[in-house]
Amino acid sequence: MSASLRIAQVTAVDDDLVEAVGRLVGQLSSSSPPPTAAELEAIVASPATMLLTAGEGPAIVGMLTLVVFRIPTGVRAWIEDVVVDESARGGGVGEALSRHALDLAAELGARTVELTSRPSRQAANRLYRRLGFQPRETNVYRYQSTRPAADGE
Repeated sequence: MSASLRIAQVTAVDDDLVEAVGRLVGQLSSSSPPPTAAELEAIVASPATMLLTAGEGPAIVGMLTLVVFRIPTGVRAWIEDVVVDESARGGGVGEALSRHALDLAAELGARTVELTSRPSRQAANRLYRRLGFQPRETNVYRYQSTRPAADGE
């Protein structure tokens, strides 16, 4: 990992962030459009979501979203949309982002942190196991709404 790597929680949205997130989302998903500035503003403004970025010099080379919320059984946390720029993969960026997110989740009272990763993402799955994540015996269900998304979603 580069000594100049910095992990930061996004607190303001600007054109550089919109461009960087758009570039990274394009490397993460071919089916999801990049978020607009307004959508990023909503993520940053939400008390439940934290957008973390990894930067080397002025460039953002990775990101993830940490979601922390309270339910009746306790504080829960999820890590979503982890992506490292193709040019920076294998250099410890994903590990630094993930460790920072795990620390934040613990500070906020989450005893566990969940994430999902496609089996084809072999390097990511090795990283998550190295960090202490364990596969769970569970069924993951997805419901796809047929209603159009509300504005800002």
